[in-house]
Amino acid sequence: MPVQSLPVRDVSFHFRLLQQYLILLKKYPILTKSVTSGILSALGNLLSQYLEGRKKAKSGGPVDEIDVAGATRYAIFGLIITGPVSHIFYQLMEVWMPTTDPLCIVKRLLLDRLIFAPGFLLLFYLVMNILEAKGWDDFQKKMRKSYWTALKMNWKVWTPFTFININFVPVQFRVLFANMIALFWYAYLATVRK
Repeated sequence: MPVQSLPVRDVSFHFRLLQQYLILLKKYPILTKSVTSGILSALGNLLSQYLEGRKKAKSGGPVDEIDVAGATRYAIFGLIITGPVSHIFYQLMEVWMPTTDPLCIVKRLLLDRLIFAPGFLLLFYLVMNILEAKGWDDFQKKMRKSYWTALKMNWKVWTPFTFININFVPVQFRVLFANMIALFWYAYLATVRK
């Protein structure tokens, strides 16, 4: 019995979505990574709100409505900051620390964990403060209250994923890989910044 080939229209939805993503990634790398970052950042915030709502419901407290403005702020941050900044950082890392360098694994990890992570977290706090239309005093208060805690948690949570990302994930997929982890990280940050 001969084997029939399937027409392209019968290919699974996920496969077609992946194909389209790869085409867009090649044609518009920064825009594609930015839009993906925006969507996943907003989903991380919505996940945080959902988990907080469940926690309040279990304890018998009132459950707040979904804060669309909060999810929008995270989407804006992902679109304008996370996507482009991460793209540029990973591209520069390839130039500054090529795989031909015998210590590139250690240097890349140290660069990300000791320079990029603290700076990016600071940028997150600053941009979120601006998007929330809060003043300098509120920014300083949030920095004193939770920045160090969030940075230590960043180092604990992100270090193994960062090691995998910068050493084993192809450069064009690093922002996507980080965004998938960030989906849960932003849920944590949305909670800790309150």
